[in-house]
Amino acid sequence: MKSSKIRDLVEQRWPQYPVASAGQLGGAGLESRVVGAAVQQGILLRLRRGAYVRRTYWNTLKPWDQDRLLVIAHYESTGGSARYTHVSAAMLHGCDVWDAGPLVHVTTQYSNSRTSAGKDVRTHRLPLPDNDLASLWTPDGREIQTTTIERTVLDCARILPVDKAAVIGDHALRKGASMDTMWQLLAESPVKRGSRRASDLLNVLDGRSESAGETRTRLLLSLFGVNTFTPQVEIQTAEGLFRADFADTAARVIIEFDGTAKYVDYKPTEAVLIAERLRETSLMETGWRVFRVRWKHLDRPTELHRRLMAFLGRHPGTQKRPWPA
Repeated sequence: MKSSKIRDLVEQRWPQYPVASAGQLGGAGLESRVVGAAVQQGILLRLRRGAYVRRTYWNTLKPWDQDRLLVIAHYESTGGSARYTHVSAAMLHGCDVWDAGPLVHVTTQYSNSRTSAGKDVRTHRLPLPDNDLASLWTPDGREIQTTTIERTVLDCARILPVDKAAVIGDHALRKGASMDTMWQLLAESPVKRGSRRASDLLNVLDGRSESAGETRTRLLLSLFGVNTFTPQVEIQTAEGLFRADFADTAARVIIEFDGTAKYVDYKPTEAVLIAERLRETSLMETGWRVFRVRWKHLDRPTELHRRLMAFLGRHPGTQKRPWPA
């Protein structure tokens, strides 16, 4: 069968879900020989045995969205019997996940588990009381077993560096996770390994950070000893309301993390940028100064510290100390 005909068949008969199982494809009229040929010709990508995605769709995804589809592929290929935890649970709950790796995390209380087999899976053997479990649902109404969002944050804190775990934890708070519940779960957990890491994480979480970049920026400011900046400060200007990522109102200094989402999610890029610049100009005319942080700066903390200290040195009134301390 010609490649063009196979591609047309796949596009016409593909189920409505991003990842499809072999059974779903068969039910849609895509026979196994067609699926095999589509994989050989690069039209389909086999994520896992029995779980497929269209390559054109896969190539449009960000790495973290691809990692989430790997969890769905595991679900499709194993019949949905696994209990997804840690980073995989965070993805299923819709939390931001930064640089946590592509492994699928499952937890079992048994010595062996067929659903956890495979090099792409990390199996955790931990207690899973019923009140730590939650059910999520696929678009076609099938149950996905996972941990509650609070238990998920604690599990991630036990295995991830604090900045990666904080990205998940901050977003979990924005999604309604209870800090009191997390402290209670930590106090009552029979799992002691990683408890100090989990406690340290809870002490630095702040649901006011609205992106992975803002979380990482906030943690670096704390590391640098820059403690006078408050997240998400609203400042009225002649051009409308400006909401600063971080602001020291006494020193009239703003620190902005320049991610792309704020410019492209809701309005045309040009209109958003113009409005943003007008408000920033109005701020500067009244004595405010803005320090901008981009994603690449977060991976160079020594350089960022030097630049920030030089900037703050030109604007007295901010609290700072040498770093590393």
